[in-house]
Amino acid sequence: MTTPVPGSSSTHHYRGWRGIRRAFATPSALTMLFLGFGSGLPFLLVGGTLSTWLRDTGVALTAIGLVSYASFFYVLKFLWAPLVDRYQLPFLGRRKGWLACSQLLLIGALSAMAFCGPEASLAVFVALACLAAFAGATQDIVVDAYRIEIAPVESQAALAATYTLGYRAALILSGAMALYMAELFGWSNAYWVMAACVLMPLTAAVLSKEPAQILAVREIRIWDAFLKPFQEFFSRNGVLLALALLLFVGLFKLPDQMIGVLAGPFYLDSGYTKADIATVSKLYGVWIGIAGAFLGGICLAAFSLRPMLVAAAIAVAISNISFLLMANYPAQAWAFFAAISADNLSQGFAGVVLVAFMSSLTNRNFTATQYALLASLANLPGKFIGGLSGYIVEASSYSAFFILSTFSVVPTLLLLAWLWKNIQTEEH
Repeated sequence: MTTPVPGSSSTHHYRGWRGIRRAFATPSALTMLFLGFGSGLPFLLVGGTLSTWLRDTGVALTAIGLVSYASFFYVLKFLWAPLVDRYQLPFLGRRKGWLACSQLLLIGALSAMAFCGPEASLAVFVALACLAAFAGATQDIVVDAYRIEIAPVESQAALAATYTLGYRAALILSGAMALYMAELFGWSNAYWVMAACVLMPLTAAVLSKEPAQILAVREIRIWDAFLKPFQEFFSRNGVLLALALLLFVGLFKLPDQMIGVLAGPFYLDSGYTKADIATVSKLYGVWIGIAGAFLGGICLAAFSLRPMLVAAAIAVAISNISFLLMANYPAQAWAFFAAISADNLSQGFAGVVLVAFMSSLTNRNFTATQYALLASLANLPGKFIGGLSGYIVEASSYSAFFILSTFSVVPTLLLLAWLWKNIQTEEH
């Protein structure tokens, strides 16, 4: 089902508890820490933090809602990922060249946003925000492809864990810290600092090792660059298995995504203040998520992928039950900490497991395109169903909704049982 990894004769070195230290000690793991930081930095700067800046300068809520569509570049990135696979820029190498180009574009877009501000011309400012989102999404395409190509499948969990550490650290910087800087020094200065911070992942990209050229297919026509990745995936797996794999990826995080859109309103309705939410959910929760990611990396290095898929799927679903504590004990700090601990720990764990699984599904001739498609698909079903979550809660209750979201894992587990023998492990 998966593409063999060159040098796979040594991949057993990454298995077992001894392999944990070896996997996390690779130079690529440190590189992914900085690249993860670069990927996480723009996400809030074109999302929640940007919305706060716009509202703070008096922009109407209707306009802010429309500006939020800039983040759809992250969902639609698979549309231009084939160009990243097909063409190599004339400097640094196939992956490093695109990395540096996207990061320089991101620096320029964030700097221009800091220079112009929304007061001068909202239309120009929004266009710059879209440019920053496009650069950030393109960076994500290349970072994911780089991670898959630079190391064997067995060490992907370790790379995903260090990537998550950098990513979530960047979320703290571009979220809470950006708000503090805006309060003290103004929004423009905050965004100037954010633009300067992109220099760290840019330096890491330039100094990093270029993945080995192992491609069997490269000189293809432009339209084939868009068609071949999908043709290869379906021909390698067969239509039925390919569709089942795609459906499994889409359903894997459904229980978590169902409640994501209502998390903030639920916290407020449960009697918690905005300060409580910032402290517990946005700061404490981030570090618990990082711990979960490293736990996932360790477990994947010690055990095989299939049982970890089961554990992750069940953990994500069961963690939703913990929100019943908040519903039944409103405004109690211990209930908030307990629910966030369970939810973010399982999210971090499942995120690394899903990354390792999706990485194993890609063919290295089309890494960027196939992984971008899988990553987009992993978020789409939850976004659509999450849009109906408000209707479900209003028709029932928060408690009933959390129980329903927990049982939404059943189709995922049934599909996993059907796929079990087709999921490649290192023993095969």
